[in-house]
Amino acid sequence: MERAVDVADEFISGDKLIVTQDGRVKRYNAEFRAYRKGLFEEQPVIVLIDEGSASGSEIVAGALQDHDRALIVGRRSFGKGLVQMPIPLSDGSELRLTISRYYTPSGRCIQKPYNNGKDSYHADRMTRYENGEYFNEDSIEFIDTLKYNTAKGRVVFGGGGIMPDHFVPLDTTFSTAYLSHLLYRNAIREFTLNYYNENRERLEAMSLSDFKNNFRVTDKMLDEVIRIGESVGVTFDEQQYLISKPLIINRIKSFIARSVWNNEGWYRIANEFNEVYQEALTQFEEAEHLASAVNLSDQ
Repeated sequence: MERAVDVADEFISGDKLIVTQDGRVKRYNAEFRAYRKGLFEEQPVIVLIDEGSASGSEIVAGALQDHDRALIVGRRSFGKGLVQMPIPLSDGSELRLTISRYYTPSGRCIQKPYNNGKDSYHADRMTRYENGEYFNEDSIEFIDTLKYNTAKGRVVFGGGGIMPDHFVPLDTTFSTAYLSHLLYRNAIREFTLNYYNENRERLEAMSLSDFKNNFRVTDKMLDEVIRIGESVGVTFDEQQYLISKPLIINRIKSFIARSVWNNEGWYRIANEFNEVYQEALTQFEEAEHLASAVNLSDQ
């Protein structure tokens, strides 16, 4: 939470509220505000979220959205907004007791409800998938009583997680069980580690831009991934392979780039197949409009 507040403070001016902590007893109540001059308080901002964005990232996204400081792009976030206090026990184990919840500046509770029991809570992501929420914004059910407003009057909803301003459906065009098994059994990762070790000198002599634009994954490399997959129990499925082939090629190239240039290399390549990132690249004009409106209101 402290790191989330520090990150949000770089984008939010003055002493504006970032997040509140509402406990079952008053001593666990707290509020956290911007407290210093940030590095990016006026420029346009786009924040990317999806169903895996949780906890600290939701604090940041919620605060920037409520202050109209950022355009949120993606899918509804996970919905984890509980504060836990660790209590050490005599046998060396530790009890984590939930003492409060996080709320965004407009009053939205980040935590998704436990109303239907623990099993339903843990199955929430699958339930969202089965209900079509990942693919169609109209499949998302909002509770009218949990309607809130941002600083500039935009309507936002509570009830669990942060809902983006621009919804981006999950792209499953290249997804198959065969690809999932290759990734789960680390077949692609094993190949790329071997390839990097065998070609390290040549790869490290390249720039990331050169690699991105000119490096090609060959049929021979793909055949080796298939072979490694079969050696770890992944049965080759030609039909599924052909569907997933563009994404398999991207993941091979991404993993190699990570070995050479760490996460900078990974994201530069992998984001070519990141539907949320690609949509965000088209939204800078709206982000600039939002930033301009907020800046004028602060003057």
